Amino acid sequence: MQDSRDRNRPVALTAQVPKTWDFMETTFAALVAYGVFGLVSDLALVALAVAQGGAALPPAGVQEIPTGAECAAGMVGSAATIIVLWVAIRMARRDFSEYLGLNWPTRDEVMAALMIAIMLWIGEIVVASLITPRAPSTSPQLLFSVGELLILFIAVCVASPIVEEFTFRGFIFRGWSESFVGPTATIVLTAAIWAACHTQYDWWGRGWIFVSGLALGHFRRRSGSTWLTVIVHSGMNFSFFLTMKVV
Repeated sequence: MQDSRDRNRPVALTAQVPKTWDFMETTFAALVAYGVFGLVSDLALVALAVAQGGAALPPAGVQEIPTGAECAAGMVGSAATIIVLWVAIRMARRDFSEYLGLNWPTRDEVMAALMIAIMLWIGEIVVASLITPRAPSTSPQLLFSVGELLILFIAVCVASPIVEEFTFRGFIFRGWSESFVGPTATIVLTAAIWAACHTQYDWWGRGWIFVSGLALGHFRRRSGSTWLTVIVHSGMNFSFFLTMKVV
């Protein structure tokens, strides 16, 4: 006689079938990841401020390029965010790299994407000069020590591109593009949300971030590689990093 446990076994196996999170599930997981990033970053910044006697905290109401302590706290928050994404993907019983599209792009794909990014950067400069010669700069120049500059480089050119691309062009793109939203609308929506998250910039800066997001989404869809968008994103941020000045 067949044991009752054997009859229940197919049900258990069915529950373990790999899946892609749908639109609402993907949105919820992304919001959790965003909340964890903010919470962990703030806690890390407070801990650093306590260790430095409050010197790590910026003046209230001041919007500026993050200090070394803020960048370090942000990197801790980025690590926590990736952990949240990893947990969500493992709950779907999918491979982390496969789900996020972490495939290495070809050299031709990298060169073509970087050329398009450079053209966008030149286009931003040209359009800004045509609209008004005194358009507010979205990349303010401040003075940094060598140590702060090194931390800023790692945060801006490595940590930030990885966590943002893993989240937007990786996790969210996977879930939304395979839902009723579809790939094209997903590219537009992720670009808009990504731009809106950059509250440190004015509307002019966010507009160009939105355009950059459209390009990154196109690269992700065409190549199937999130690493490609990380590379291009890092290159974009590196142009920002070059405006920094060492004291």
